[in-house]
Amino acid sequence: MSPSSVAILGGSRLAEDLHGLARDNGLNAARCARPDEIDPATEVVVDTLARGSEEKRRLVEAIDAAAPGAALVLSSCIRWSTTTLASWSRRPERIVGFATFHPLARRNVIELARGLDTGDDAMAAAGSLVERLGKESAVVKDAPGLVFPRILSLIINEAARSLDEGVATAEEIDVALRLGTNYPHGPLRWADEIGLDEVLAVLEGLLEETGDDRYRPAPLLRKMVASGRLGESAGRGFYRHGETGI
Repeated sequence: MSPSSVAILGGSRLAEDLHGLARDNGLNAARCARPDEIDPATEVVVDTLARGSEEKRRLVEAIDAAAPGAALVLSSCIRWSTTTLASWSRRPERIVGFATFHPLARRNVIELARGLDTGDDAMAAAGSLVERLGKESAVVKDAPGLVFPRILSLIINEAARSLDEGVATAEEIDVALRLGTNYPHGPLRWADEIGLDEVLAVLEGLLEETGDDRYRPAPLLRKMVASGRLGESAGRGFYRHGETGI
């Protein structure tokens, strides 16, 4: 049976996207600032938090305490594998990882991943929810960032390195990639739209999980996130509104 009620946790633009999409598709959807605001009748809890390991662990534990035992927990695995997220829960069988980027209106697919202990019922419910939202679901191997966020983050990371090394300006890099590959955006402007903190979370998660240096975030990307230049949401990233360049 397809879930009909959903509680969405988080203050991100993705949480806002999910809430609007759920309501538009006839779901009983609520935005919750904290797990203790979850209605006891809720069938699905969607956790959109993408950064901060200790904060994420506390959130998973709080969801355990607040959400009904039968509820599906769909948790952002941008930064962590689903298995890692489930290891923080007393009910790992109900944890399903998902990954996508803002703006959700432009994404036709939401990727799902099962952890080692995720149950079949939870996977079926997650697929039904995604279908109810009007999106396709793709079940992929469990790893931080899954597929689209992972690959796009690597492209953005290399673009940030190229900018930092003076290979070209931000605008020149974006024009080259947009016209050379028919991407809908250049990678740096795309990063601003997604949020540089989201991109950094994917890279940090992959670096921590694999130890592979190819996922090491570009120093410029780290600096920009540390300084609050997160892109469109902050009014400044690789671009300013109406201007080009950092």
